[in-house]
Order: sequence, then C-alpha cells, then structure tokens
Amino acid sequence: MELAQVRLLVTDFDACYRFYADVLGLKPQSGAARGPYEKFSPATGSAGVALQDRAMMAGVLDELGDTATGHRSLVVLRVDDLDAYCAEIAGRGATLLHGPAPMTDRMRVAHLKDPEGNLVELQEWLLLRG
Repeated sequence: MELAQVRLLVTDFDACYRFYADVLGLKPQSGAARGPYEKFSPATGSAGVALQDRAMMAGVLDELGDTATGHRSLVVLRVDDLDAYCAEIAGRGATLLHGPAPMTDRMRVAHLKDPEGNLVELQEWLLLRG
C-alpha cells in the first residue's frame, strides 16, 4: 500500500487553487484551476495534497453536503487489487460506503470511514498518467 495523497474537500475551488499554487508555491499537476480536482506536489517527495470539489464528491457519497459541515478531508490509499483488498478489509470489520466502482477511466475506487468518521478512499489505478 502507498499513501497517494491527502485530499481536501473544498467549496471555493478557485480560491483554494490559488492558495496552494500561488501562496504556498506547490506545483499543480495539470493546471485545472477551475477543478473539480487538482493535485499539488512539493519540490521533493512523492505524495502531495490535492483539492476535490466538494459538490462532485457529494454526488458520489450522498451524505456529503455542498457546504463544509463535517467532512473536510479524504485520505487516499492506492492498492494494486481493489476487489481483493476490499474483501480482505471487510473480513476484518470494515464497512464500505461505496464501491468498488469506476471513478474515472483511469481508476476504480471504494470509500469507507475510520472510527472517527474520517473518509478514506481506496484507489486502483487502471491507467497511469502519460
């Protein structure tokens, strides 16, 4: 397992994009300044921080509202075989909220919560970025 990123669920994507890119000086991966998603990388290291439009994620998980009243972050873990891993952790007591299911043409995902209610996304990458 590899920590892929910590993702922040945001309602003002434009302002957050400018903060991470212009104020903190992190490098945007794709330049998607209007969202709904962008990953920012530090000068060194492999994991980064990413922004996720809150309304987009609300469409995936019905319990998320359009405004930040609870969930503000999403821990993302990349696994090699999503179906096998989900079956393994379900056997250890995990309850999946969503998936495994396609998220984009590049990945499949599953979502669950930790004991404190923090969201965790498990990703299986189908295509690597070119």
